[in-house]
Amino acid sequence: MVVLHAFLALAAGFATMAVLVAVLTALLARLTPSWVGEQGNPKPGYIFVNLAYSFLAASAGGYVTAWIGATSAMQLVLALGIVVLALAALSAMQARGKQPIWYQLTLLALTPMGVLAGGLVRLRVLGIL
Repeated sequence: MVVLHAFLALAAGFATMAVLVAVLTALLARLTPSWVGEQGNPKPGYIFVNLAYSFLAASAGGYVTAWIGATSAMQLVLALGIVVLALAALSAMQARGKQPIWYQLTLLALTPMGVLAGGLVRLRVLGIL
């Protein structure tokens, strides 16, 4: 039962991140189509807004993971951070040459830090930190 609870906490945190990024990406493309630019060549405004909401979505995912996995919150947040880091690295390798390298590296660093920040905020809310 403990393993299932941990899996659900990780899945909920990851789903939170994925849904937020998908919704915000669609909203950004709809509200500012000129920022999206050509395929594989987004404008700087789009990139910076994308980095900001990716960090916030990762923070929300870390918060949800810590909230659901209350008894082992920090371990689960770190596990989610590792999963996000691995997936971001795979994404960066897949997008090689399609997007600026500085953007991929920044996203690679920001998302796990966002997960950790969200987990720490949850622990702060609980009075543990």
